[in-house]
Amino acid sequence: MREIPGAWRRTALGAGLLSPGPPGVGEVPVPTVFAEMTALAIATGAVNLGQGFPDEDPPAEVLAAAHEAISAGANQYAPGRGVPTLLSAIADHQRRFYGIGLDPEREVLVTAGATEALAATILALVASPDDEVVVFEPYYDAYAACVALAGATLVPVPLRFPDFQPDLDELARAVTDRTRLIIVNDPHNPTGAVFSPEVRAEIVRLAERHDAWIVTDEVYEHLVFDGPHVPIATLPGAAERTVSISSGGKTFQATGWKVGWVTGPADLVDAVLAVKQFLTYTNATPFQHAVAAGLRLPDDYFTGIAATLRAKRDLLADGLRHAGYTVSPAAGTYFTVADASHRLSPGQDAADFCRALPARVGVAAIPLTAFASAAHRSEYASLVRFAACKRVEVIAEAAARLSRG
Repeated sequence: MREIPGAWRRTALGAGLLSPGPPGVGEVPVPTVFAEMTALAIATGAVNLGQGFPDEDPPAEVLAAAHEAISAGANQYAPGRGVPTLLSAIADHQRRFYGIGLDPEREVLVTAGATEALAATILALVASPDDEVVVFEPYYDAYAACVALAGATLVPVPLRFPDFQPDLDELARAVTDRTRLIIVNDPHNPTGAVFSPEVRAEIVRLAERHDAWIVTDEVYEHLVFDGPHVPIATLPGAAERTVSISSGGKTFQATGWKVGWVTGPADLVDAVLAVKQFLTYTNATPFQHAVAAGLRLPDDYFTGIAATLRAKRDLLADGLRHAGYTVSPAAGTYFTVADASHRLSPGQDAADFCRALPARVGVAAIPLTAFASAAHRSEYASLVRFAACKRVEVIAEAAARLSRG
């Protein structure tokens, strides 16, 4: 085997996915922890509370719109910015829920899921190898990979169990004149936290002070359990420097459709488009029509999905507590984080624990260490993420297995 040079190496290194290869080869990329834990779940027949995908279909109206679009011939390339009906639906959605006025032709861009939106935004806005990108740790692993691919430096601000709110002094020290982007994932994956108003305001203040862009990942915007989601772009002084990202995957239980979007000032959206058009160019034409139909569903759909997931969160959290775990109460998202200290053997961390869990008790989960930089990984060594986006009977079975184990 040959050692192949290229940007792949710094990307894999940024994501923590390099491992020693065969003799004479050097390091090789390894699968993500999500692939590893899903494979273990399949091999052992474990209940998969690891990877965050629902086990139920999208709403009937959204499925019908997808079928109708396919039958009507919407099966070829969509326009590069997205199909007009979805661009309009996204702009209407932002006005309807948040009072944000957008020009659908200039300030909205459809992408191949939120992950492509993030990649295109980071690649578009990072200007030089001296740039720094501030993230809140633990972080969605794509942030580190994309920042490394762009050649910038990742600057993590740790969030600590059990409330997972950043220390404002640590945040202020992390954001400097070298900061190009502040990436804000709120509601936050993997912790389930929702940032406080004070944290949001401080992010905007620091971005203004140091002339940084704010990039928000809001894919769980409709899965907040106590009060409405507050986009940073609605805060005074934030709109002109904020790129907001979301998707239909979590809201409509259609993670495989990969329909996301970017919204923001026209010049920032144009910059993202300049990169995005050479990634996928366009994607998922019939599913764009379906997501547009979903965004126009009545309010009770959106309040209903949050209430349903809140009940599942409570069921999962109660089961984890009954099994002896210490639980961080999730304020949003699919995820609940629990401290497994009482289950760890001497010398074992959360990654070892999660690799053994499927065979031992029949449940798969994800270690929080998979979302952390090497510098801070020890702070999350006993923490495990469980996904509540499954059917009630599946969560109940997982809770019973955890109690027995």
